[in-house]
Amino acid sequence: MARDILVTSALPYANGSIHLGHLVEYIQTDVWVRFQKLRGHNCVYVCADDAHGTPIMLKARDMGIEPEQLIADVGAEHKQDFDDFLIGFDNYHSTHSDENRELAAEIYTRLEKAGHIARRTISQAYDEEKQMFLPDRFIRGECPKCGTAEQYGDACEVCGATYQPTELINPVSVLSGATPVERDSEHYFFQLADFEAFLHDWTRSDHLQEAVTRKLDEWFEAGLKDWDISRDAPYFGFKIPGTEDKYFYVWLDAPIGYMASFANLCKRRQAEGKALDFDHFWKADSDAELYHFIGKDIVYFHALFWPAMLEGAGYRTPTAIHAHGFLTVNGEKMSKSRGTFIKARTWLKHLPAEFLRYYFTAKLSGKVEDLDLNLDDFMARINSDLVGKYVNIASRCANFITKRFDGQLADTLDKPELFERFAAAADEIAEHYEQRRFAQAVRQIMALADEANAYVAERAPWQLAKEEGREDELQQICTTALNLFAQLTIYLKPVLPETAERAEAFLQVGDLTWADLATPLTGHEIAKFKPLLRRVEQPAIDKMIEASQEDLAAKAAPQAEAEAPKKAATKPADKKPDTADGDDKIEIGDFAKVDLRVARIAAAEHVEGADKLLKLTLDVGALGTKQVFAGIKSAYAPETLEGRLTVMVANLAPRKMRFGLSEGMVLAAGDSPHILSPDDGAQPGDKIK
Repeated sequence: MARDILVTSALPYANGSIHLGHLVEYIQTDVWVRFQKLRGHNCVYVCADDAHGTPIMLKARDMGIEPEQLIADVGAEHKQDFDDFLIGFDNYHSTHSDENRELAAEIYTRLEKAGHIARRTISQAYDEEKQMFLPDRFIRGECPKCGTAEQYGDACEVCGATYQPTELINPVSVLSGATPVERDSEHYFFQLADFEAFLHDWTRSDHLQEAVTRKLDEWFEAGLKDWDISRDAPYFGFKIPGTEDKYFYVWLDAPIGYMASFANLCKRRQAEGKALDFDHFWKADSDAELYHFIGKDIVYFHALFWPAMLEGAGYRTPTAIHAHGFLTVNGEKMSKSRGTFIKARTWLKHLPAEFLRYYFTAKLSGKVEDLDLNLDDFMARINSDLVGKYVNIASRCANFITKRFDGQLADTLDKPELFERFAAAADEIAEHYEQRRFAQAVRQIMALADEANAYVAERAPWQLAKEEGREDELQQICTTALNLFAQLTIYLKPVLPETAERAEAFLQVGDLTWADLATPLTGHEIAKFKPLLRRVEQPAIDKMIEASQEDLAAKAAPQAEAEAPKKAATKPADKKPDTADGDDKIEIGDFAKVDLRVARIAAAEHVEGADKLLKLTLDVGALGTKQVFAGIKSAYAPETLEGRLTVMVANLAPRKMRFGLSEGMVLAAGDSPHILSPDDGAQPGDKIK
C-alpha cells in the first residue's frame, strides 16, 4: 500500500555558500526520498532558504544592498548547487514568503490565545554606536569561567561553559568594537514548560534516535525554560502581530518554513491541475508521515520547541526526526588553510556529484555519528566499487551482445537462480534504506556486485566467443550478467540517479522501479554500450584542494570588503556573524611573488561608515609610509594598535576604495581576525622570506 510521506531537510542559512558539510544532510535525505519514490510511495521533499535574522541584515548592509536582494542571490546560488548535486526537491522556497508570514502569524496567534505566550522586560546588551540590541553571537569577550579571550556571548568554545552575555569579561561589540551597555526591552516568550508532560512522552515514543532522547533528558532535568521568540528593531524578519517594533526571532519562523514551502507546492500543484492537500499532511489527526532530517546541533529546536509549537497550535507533530553528525575531512575539522573546507561548487568543478553521493551513502548509518571524508579512501572506493565492480559487469559483456547478436538479449538466462537470488535481496536492502542504514545497504549491494563479477569471470564469455557452436551459451551468459547489472542499477538508483538514467538508456528500458527487480530482461534489444563512469584520478583531487586553499594574505585582503557589493556571500551557511569576509585567493605557486614587509602601525583610526575597517598608517622603513584599510575592527580598538609591529603585503597595486586609497594589506588570521606580529627585534621595512 502506497504511503503519503512529507520529508524536509534543515533550511540552509541565506548568507553563504553550500559546502560539503551541508551536503551530508541533503544527500542523506535525497537518497531516502528517492528510495521511497522508487518503491512507489507518494513522497514529497520540500526545503527552503532560512532568510531572516541579524546576520543577513548586516551582511546586506555591508554589501550596500537590500536584504531581499541578498537572499534572492544566495537562494539562486543554493538552488543551483542543489540541482547540480542531484538533490531532488519537489519544492525549494524561502522563509521570506507570504506563506510563511501567514503561517507564522497564525501559529503565534493560536499560541497566544491559548495562553502560551508571556511578556516581560529583560535587560540586554546594546551597542550605542550602532544603535541596536546585540544578539549573543555579536558580543565577544573573555570567558567568565576559564578566562579564554575572544569567546561569544553565549558559550565558551574552549571550556564549554554557557553563560549570559552580561557575564563576559571585557565584552565588546563585534559590530563596532565598542563596549556594550545594558538596556531594558519588553520581550515575548513561548512558555515551553506548558508542554513538559507532552514533550516528555513525545520524546520517548520512537520519534527520535536514542542518543537524541538521552541528550534531551538534560533539558528536562534542568527544567524547561521559557523561550525568547522576539527581537527588537532593527531586524530583518516578520513583525509580531499587533506590534510596531518587535520581530519574530529567526528560529520561530524557520521551522514554519517547512509548512510554508509545502503550502507553496500545494498552490503550484493546484494551478497545474494536480491535487495536493495541505491539511492531509498537517492536520492534527493526519495519517500521513512527516520526517525531518537535521544536524545534531539543532535537535533542541526541532525536538522540543517545534513539536511544542505544533501541538499548541493544533497541528500534527513529526513522525520522526532523524539527526546526523558532522563532517570531517581526512580525520580533521574542515580547514580553509589545508584546503579541506570545500564548497559544493568547487567540488563540482573537479569531481562528479555522484561520487560524493556514493561515498557519503557508503558511510552513513542511522545513528548520530560524525562522518569522515578520507580523500584517499574516497578515490579507492569509487574506483573499486563503482568502476571496478558495478560498471565493469556491463562493460565486460555488452559488446558481445551488440556485435554478435545485433543487440538482442537471449530469451532465457544462463543461470536464473542467480537472478532470483539478487531479487531476493530486495527486502533486506529495502529495510536498510528505510532505516537509513545506508552503509549496510551499500555493503550488501557491493557483495552482490562481487558475486556478479565472479560469475562473469567463471563463465569467461571472452573465451566462449572464440569457440564455435557456443553462440547460444554466450548470449545467455551475457544476458544473465546484464540482468544482474540492471538489478544493481535499481539498488543503486537512489544514490546514482544520473548513472541509473544512462544505464536505463543503454538497456533501452523506461524508468526502472523497485518492482522491476523480479522481472528479467529477455528477448530484448539493448543499445551500444558507452562508458558510464570514469575513474577518479589524483590530480583532480589535488586541484580541488588547491582551489579550496585560502592563503593568509588573501584572507586579510581589504579588497574583499571593497568588492563585497559585487558578489554574493561566501561564508558557510550558518547563523554566526559574518566577521571575516575575504574569499579572494592566490595560487600556491604565486606566493613567492608576494613582498612581505615588517611595518610599524604609526596610527590607527575608525573609518566612518565602515562596520569592519580600520584605517592604518604604516611605517615601512625605506618604503616610506603606507595607508591601508584592514578588516580587523571586530578584534581591536584603534588605540591598542598604535606602535605595534605587523606584516604587510607591500607589492599590491593601490586600490581606490570608497573610504580612500589602500596601498597594501596587513596579514591577519582567525575569525575576528587578528593581525600577525613579528618577533621583537624586527625593524620596519625588513623583508620576510
